[in-house]
Amino acid sequence: MSRIRNQLTVFTKPWPEMPLAELGRLVKGMGFDGVELPVRPGFQVTPENAAARVPEARRILAGQGVKIGSVAATADRDIVAACGEAEVPMVRVMVNVDPDVGYYETEKRTRERFDALLPLLEERGVAIGVQNHCGNMIGSAIGLMHLIEGYDPRRVGAVLDLAHCGLVGEPEDMAIDICWSHLLLVNLKSAYWVRSAGPEVRDAPWHVHWTVGGHGLVNWRAAVRGLGRRRYAGDICLTAEYSIPGETGEARGDTVRTYLRQDLDYLRTLFAEEQAG
Repeated sequence: MSRIRNQLTVFTKPWPEMPLAELGRLVKGMGFDGVELPVRPGFQVTPENAAARVPEARRILAGQGVKIGSVAATADRDIVAACGEAEVPMVRVMVNVDPDVGYYETEKRTRERFDALLPLLEERGVAIGVQNHCGNMIGSAIGLMHLIEGYDPRRVGAVLDLAHCGLVGEPEDMAIDICWSHLLLVNLKSAYWVRSAGPEVRDAPWHVHWTVGGHGLVNWRAAVRGLGRRRYAGDICLTAEYSIPGETGEARGDTVRTYLRQDLDYLRTLFAEEQAG
């Protein structure tokens, strides 16, 4: 099978209590090169202990042959400093739009927070990666670029989540093209909208169902083709987000591992096809 030119990481949100050495063995055994590590309350590393635990996590995972490609955390001075100490290159964030101040004021305030961190980001060699997310957030590639286009992408760039592009109706290749100048990381997962009631109910809400690649609104084949055409060499993160069949909750445990292996096999097949073509 052809070799994928990109390193593959996995978001370890499904395993908040697993010891780090065991986590490293798990993801390495599935075929991943690294992880995106949550630095959040209730996980192996928390905001309160990040200064000591991010470097420790790097050492433990490196002992299993696993890198930390990014952390999922808030962009603040302590997290940036911890990542710099551990040589973790990126802090992934998302931007919630504050309904009390509106979209453009949220952008303005977000840029002010980023601006205040720029000297430390430069000093520590760390980037903020902003991910798009549907709902009351900055949800598209064009939204990301409207926020970050004025920044040096080595310090503030885009984490393009193509599943969320699919959920907001943004074509894969167009999304990649929009973010290309600032693209730091690509997230791959798959989802579609499900109506919560039949046609007899007016204005019934819709919810997102997370599924395996090839069965959602994002076309993984088109995404791989677009990335390959541009010779994207950065990481690709499989975010391990799957819904429980017939329910709205997130899958955990063996179900996640089964779906992840399916997604990894599918991605490798797509890259082999792209390289052969």
